[in-house]
Amino acid sequence: MDPLLKKIDCHTLPVTNLPKAIEFYCTLGHELIWQDDQGAGLKLPESDAELVLHLDDRPIETDFLVDSVPEAIIRFVKAGGKLVKGPFEIRVGLCAVLEDPWNNPMVILDESKGRLKVDANKFVVFDQ
Repeated sequence: MDPLLKKIDCHTLPVTNLPKAIEFYCTLGHELIWQDDQGAGLKLPESDAELVLHLDDRPIETDFLVDSVPEAIIRFVKAGGKLVKGPFEIRVGLCAVLEDPWNNPMVILDESKGRLKVDANKFVVFDQ
């Protein structure tokens, strides 16, 4: 059986000033991958995972990539975990919040819509 969690997709951090947060982490050597008016992704250099800075009220979280959120929910619940929220749409695909039997929250996502597209200045480009 293939492992359910494929890799860490990102670690998210809430910030109150996005430009200053981007500047701070870029000063620490992290490359800006993408940004929009609500968040930014910075490269973690020894993986393809991202450090995501965001202005919304989500807590600090680590998101795991799965092949398919609906299929992952079925496997997770069948194994004894719980679905807390979702699945719901995000820009790259679907997302859900799960909880294992020890009450540890887990966020999963898939990239069923594809990765974000950016322009030369790393701003997210939305297809018309």
